[in-house]
Amino acid sequence: MGLYGRYVLPLLVDLGCGAKPVDRQRRKVVPLAEGRVLEVGFGTGLNLPHYDADRVSRVYGLDPGKGMLARARDRSAGLGFEVEHLPLSGEQVPLDDDSVDTVVITYTLCTIPDALAALAEMHRVLRPLGRLIFCEHGLAPDPDVAAWQGRINPFWRPLTGGCNLNRDIPGLLDEGGFAVDDLETMYLPGTPRPMGFNYWGTARPR
Repeated sequence: MGLYGRYVLPLLVDLGCGAKPVDRQRRKVVPLAEGRVLEVGFGTGLNLPHYDADRVSRVYGLDPGKGMLARARDRSAGLGFEVEHLPLSGEQVPLDDDSVDTVVITYTLCTIPDALAALAEMHRVLRPLGRLIFCEHGLAPDPDVAAWQGRINPFWRPLTGGCNLNRDIPGLLDEGGFAVDDLETMYLPGTPRPMGFNYWGTARPR
């Protein structure tokens, strides 16, 4: 992992992914979660304050970054629901088939090396009537912005732990076996456009 990934990257994630425009996006989707929740890309636990303790019984926080989970543990106490940290990548979910009511992904599909393999695992563990709740950044609809995303991406990825600026989020969800029930998009205010095009909504397993 190295010193950068263990100590510097978690701090950068906290600063960047905890910015006010990003936090406002989290507030739109995370409170929709209910029951037993799998959060893929748990990171430093920035979603934890936004879960509704009256609706959620347990959150499985899956993330391969030990430095990330070390910060997340400080946020996991006294929440009114159980939090279990799973130090694995999205392609390896150590839960039974049809065992969770909600899957939550926020700013996650951009980074997972094999996003389709991870979505297959989410599909496997999600109950047939469960929901996937997502908030992601990705490929912009404007050709000039998309072109800049392509130019910046090779330099951006090494600095951000593998984050890609230009993944087609609706396309990945569809290819991963999910039907999107609602989808909203916008450029985040105060964020450079190549980094700030957001998709959010809910989906169900097909």
